[in-house]
Amino acid sequence: MTILSLVYIGLGSNLENPITQVRQAISELATLPLSQMHGVSSLYASRPVGPQDQPDFINAVVALKTQLSPLALLDQLQSLEQRHRRQRERHWGPRTLDLDLLLYGQETISHPRLSVPHPHMQARAFVLAPLAELDASLTLHQQPLSHWLGQIPDLGIQRLVEDGPG
Repeated sequence: MTILSLVYIGLGSNLENPITQVRQAISELATLPLSQMHGVSSLYASRPVGPQDQPDFINAVVALKTQLSPLALLDQLQSLEQRHRRQRERHWGPRTLDLDLLLYGQETISHPRLSVPHPHMQARAFVLAPLAELDASLTLHQQPLSHWLGQIPDLGIQRLVEDGPG
């Protein structure tokens, strides 16, 4: 019997038509090997974290069921970022595509290349709002997502009303 892990991936873009970048990445995530799409949040717009001299971000979260190991999935995500010409020029700087492995089943992972749950997600409304849209019953550090959402500024996060990602 094959074991599928339910994972959540955060997407963000603020360069080169961010809505198109995020929509395209969602389509590409649906084709990852040994994986199947389980859910896609709405798109959200938010101000950047860190340097403010950059465009606003478009964000979303997808849920996948996958047989890939955490590091194999990370490799796939980084490869997808590279196909979208991701440049890592400055911390919290603008980017064509940012993919973060937020949750991998119930696992806690501490590896030089990967930390799960994502170490800053409880402080980011642009992650928590779309994540809660997919599964409001999720908990983080034994607290419901609503607890964390009530603790942080929303950074002007706004759910985009549209036809969806595809």
